[in-house]
Amino acid sequence: MDLKKYDGKHVRITDKWGETFAGMAEYGNSSFLECEYGGEEDGIFIEDCLIYNSQIVAIEEVEVHGTVELWTERMILRRYRPEDADDLYRYLGTDPAMYAYSGWNPYATLEMARETVRGFIDSYDDERAYSWIMDIDDVIVGTIGAYDYKDDQIEVGFSVVKGWQGRGLATAALKKVLEYLTENESIPCVKAWCAAENIGSQKVLEKAGMKFIRTEKNALTVGERVYDKLTYEYRADSGNDTRL
Repeated sequence: MDLKKYDGKHVRITDKWGETFAGMAEYGNSSFLECEYGGEEDGIFIEDCLIYNSQIVAIEEVEVHGTVELWTERMILRRYRPEDADDLYRYLGTDPAMYAYSGWNPYATLEMARETVRGFIDSYDDERAYSWIMDIDDVIVGTIGAYDYKDDQIEVGFSVVKGWQGRGLATAALKKVLEYLTENESIPCVKAWCAAENIGSQKVLEKAGMKFIRTEKNALTVGERVYDKLTYEYRADSGNDTRL
């Protein structure tokens, strides 16, 4: 059975004992599995479960929606877990730079962080709500999500933990999310905004393929500071051409 073609796809597997596994498939070739696990054939990982080729009775790609696990070259975009709240408070909530240009800090206290995480988890029943943790080897390196779906468009936002900034993680995550939202979820338009002084976010939006649309003068007030608001857009059609 050719399992390699399912790598990175969402699948449902039935094994020879009648058990069913569903989720993102990670392909393991025979050389790797022999070295790491002593097997003599290739197989598929679904989360922590390894199913060898000879154990698979049926495998099929399945259609999924909402916040599903996504992979980039270096990280996993996964759903929030209750235990994430403490780290989100520590890494994001206590760092003023995380909300300097937005004024929005859902992790400002430990209780707020726990409430925010509960809210994201509760939202997973909604197929038009998208909230991911950016995870590298079980370490939280950031968050990314898409919100307020209306009139065939949605808004995307992201944060990266200070120690992980400057490594291209936000760009990689945003590219994957834009691809998923437009191709898998059939959302024609994804928007984002940032303060004009937030050069880092501007670079991420542009590198990920989003196009600058407009400037709204003095549209953002954060504490005593007032910023111009820059709006960006990504469209699934016309090579992401935009209209000013």
